[in-house]
Amino acid sequence: MQSDYQFMVDFTLPETLTEKFLQNIPHQRAKVNRLFREGKLVTYSLSLENSKMWAVFNANSEFEVKEMISTLPLSEFMEAKVSSLTFFNSMAEEAPVFSMN
Repeated sequence: MQSDYQFMVDFTLPETLTEKFLQNIPHQRAKVNRLFREGKLVTYSLSLENSKMWAVFNANSEFEVKEMISTLPLSEFMEAKVSSLTFFNSMAEEAPVFSMN
C-alpha cells in the first residue's frame, strides 16, 4: 500500500558517540536498508560534523513515522523532530546513456 504523505525527520545525535552507540551502527544500517527496500524510507543523510541526521519517510501519519523511528537501533540515543512535508522533489537517478559509436 502506497503511503499518502511524506515526513522529514531531523535527528540530533549525542555529543559523545559512546561504544554502545557505535556497536549499534551495523544494526541501524540493516534496518535503514530494510526500510528503503520496503519503500518506507526515501532519503537518509548524516553530518557528523554537525551531529545531525535527516531522513524522509513515506507514511500515512506522524504516528506511523514515530513507530518506524522507534524501531531504529540508534533512536534511543537521538532526539527526533518530525515535520509533515507539503511536497518533496528530488532528481531521479538515471542510468548512464551509452553510445554505440
